[in-house]
Amino acid sequence: MANSMISQAPINKKRIVAGLDIGTTKVACVIAAIDDENIEVIGVGRAYTTGMKHGVVVNIEATTQAVKKAKEEAELMSGVTVENVWLSIGGKHVESFESNGMVAIKESEVSREDIERVIEAAKAVAIPNDRQVLHVLPNDYKIDSQTGISDPIGMAGVRLETNVHIVTGAKSAIQNAIKCTENTGLKVLGLVLEQLASSKAVLSEDEKDLGVSVVDIGGGTCDIISFAQGSVIHTGVIPVGGNNFTHDVAMGLRTTQIDAENIKKKFGCALTDMASDEETIDVEGVGGRQKRTIARKNLCEILEARAEETLHLIKKELVDTDTMSKLGSGIVLTGGSSQLVGLVEMGDFIFDVPVRKGVPTKVGGLTDVIKCSSYATAVGLILYGSEQMKTADKKRQKEYEDNFGDKISSWFRRAKEAFT
Repeated sequence: MANSMISQAPINKKRIVAGLDIGTTKVACVIAAIDDENIEVIGVGRAYTTGMKHGVVVNIEATTQAVKKAKEEAELMSGVTVENVWLSIGGKHVESFESNGMVAIKESEVSREDIERVIEAAKAVAIPNDRQVLHVLPNDYKIDSQTGISDPIGMAGVRLETNVHIVTGAKSAIQNAIKCTENTGLKVLGLVLEQLASSKAVLSEDEKDLGVSVVDIGGGTCDIISFAQGSVIHTGVIPVGGNNFTHDVAMGLRTTQIDAENIKKKFGCALTDMASDEETIDVEGVGGRQKRTIARKNLCEILEARAEETLHLIKKELVDTDTMSKLGSGIVLTGGSSQLVGLVEMGDFIFDVPVRKGVPTKVGGLTDVIKCSSYATAVGLILYGSEQMKTADKKRQKEYEDNFGDKISSWFRRAKEAFT
């Protein structure tokens, strides 16, 4: 009887979770239905925005309208109304650093409370008033002289230490992103680093263990996150993205930004050798000037130069932070601008490690829509939100069981007292 009552914890089995990715050029909203086993995407919305620059809000009204449009589109597709979202935070204002913490183990074995205490100790560092902590990501643990421990719970020892990766962002940039979201009637459940969300959607656990870097190439920035032995060892941001490619095309071909973006997507290639000498494309003129016909190779030459420079900047970041040597499984390119043809092949040559394109594969439902690298962050937010919900469920379940056990013990105690 007691076991059957304990299993009936007050947990709803079917829930809705939504992720909102506010990028430099587009806003994406993904809605999913989750249960204990599956995550099914049921709604997707997307809107282009001019209110962002390098991942930072520069126009509240324009960004708010884009969020509203993406939200409404996703709600219309899913047939549900969302009130809460998990929001991605990215951009050149994001910074990170390493910190250490040490505590004495209270009992003879490490408990969850000890882990929480040692992480709090590692967090006890001076943070400037204009910055906000986004994540505290434990790398590994050390018990006395034993190092490299990934899960210390239940292990015996006297002293527990940890090394954590702390990610911070500018308060003003974060508050502006939250304001644009809340202006549409949505409540922000939590903030998630953009590249951390993307990594959840495109990486396997084996890749994280062997060592891997995810590079989310967006419109305004390249957001990098690196893993080794399953833990985050590096995060970084390079303020170069797809907009730079588009600007180069507009300048080189003397056309508008809109036409340059369309040409880049339709005919662009990062390697000139992948275009034949016979291929031509029509380019719209500026200010009423006539169309011109040019060789596709001319377009590819412009994109190749920018792609090579961008990948070398990424490589420099990885080398300077001593990360490149730890990438046993290579580099994963994702984000909307990673879709440029030939970019992965160029990456193989420049990085000299395996390179692949990352697309979301861990969810069901509208897979034909979201199986695209431009939705990696939004889908990752769904996965992150699902993990947080399950963690909260387990905590509530344990509290319920503990409370129920206390009630049973109290009942037996009173019964015993009544018969003695």
